[in-house]
Amino acid sequence: MTAGGWRAELFGTPLRAALSLALLGGLGWALWHALDWALLRAVFRPDAEACRAAIGGACWGVVAEKWRPLLFGRYPYAEQWRPAVAVALLSSAALASAWPRCWRWWLAPLWAAALAACVLLMRGGVAGLALVPTGQWGGLPLTIALAVVGLALAFPLALLLALARRSSSPVARALAAGYVELVRGVPLISVLFMASYLVPLLWPAGWKPDVLLRVLAGLALFVAAYLAEIIRGGLQAVPRGQVEAAMALGFGRWAVQRDIVLPQALRMVVPALTNNVVGTLKDTSLVTVVGLFELTGALGLALGGDPAWRPFYLEGYLFIALLYWCMCFGLSRYSLWLERRLRAG
Repeated sequence: MTAGGWRAELFGTPLRAALSLALLGGLGWALWHALDWALLRAVFRPDAEACRAAIGGACWGVVAEKWRPLLFGRYPYAEQWRPAVAVALLSSAALASAWPRCWRWWLAPLWAAALAACVLLMRGGVAGLALVPTGQWGGLPLTIALAVVGLALAFPLALLLALARRSSSPVARALAAGYVELVRGVPLISVLFMASYLVPLLWPAGWKPDVLLRVLAGLALFVAAYLAEIIRGGLQAVPRGQVEAAMALGFGRWAVQRDIVLPQALRMVVPALTNNVVGTLKDTSLVTVVGLFELTGALGLALGGDPAWRPFYLEGYLFIALLYWCMCFGLSRYSLWLERRLRAG
């Protein structure tokens, strides 16, 4: 829209001009008060007494004082370098996977090595590292690990479900459709409750897999149902004529799917896939209800037992929200870049 069009839209009539000025005035008032609270009157040093004495200002000192329990939860203080290195390894593997030039055969072994190293670092018990049970894992490393590993496990299952729903076999179609509709018909929190509390009741006595593994499996099974429908939409968008032409040229059924249909289908659903990835990253906050303290749960641990800093939950939640926004915004910008690159290709 041109500059003249904007002026006509905002100030074309007296009523529009009055409403625009009122909205701009309200926005300016809100921004000024937010700036005054967040910066001008804020306390940045980790001094609880100064924070309580400040009137009308934020207390960012709570972040300066509690950043380690906020980021690492209940992980032992002296060993917190281990989850920091684990996050760096996972982030490096994710960045390598995001670059199309790195989409080579060695990417899968790279991920296997990175995940194995992260597990060894986080859990310990080898190479002189102290053993840290998964019940003490938390904060940002747990959030990233749940999102990354859950999506990595969910995507192959989602691909199989999407292909099964497009299969010529009525049994495969019925089973895949039944699974997808059943899982999508329940909220994630109920899946986490079943994985954490109900499923162990059905196992033989003395066999109890770790709660983190159960929650991770439930998250992956839940996300796979949504990813399957996204991929199925991409498969349906590929023209049938391309499949028939490939079959006429002698391509096998799986070769057609691998070399012709799937590359186009996945390229078309990049925005929807990114949306699901962002949603999964934020949904990891629900694991707090089953006793795993990721970013939002770590905030309750950091402030709940400290009366001096307990009144400053708002600043803590804003800090956590900023971390989530940075990760989600980065994913959305990468999605736009990948769309342009694939379209150019």
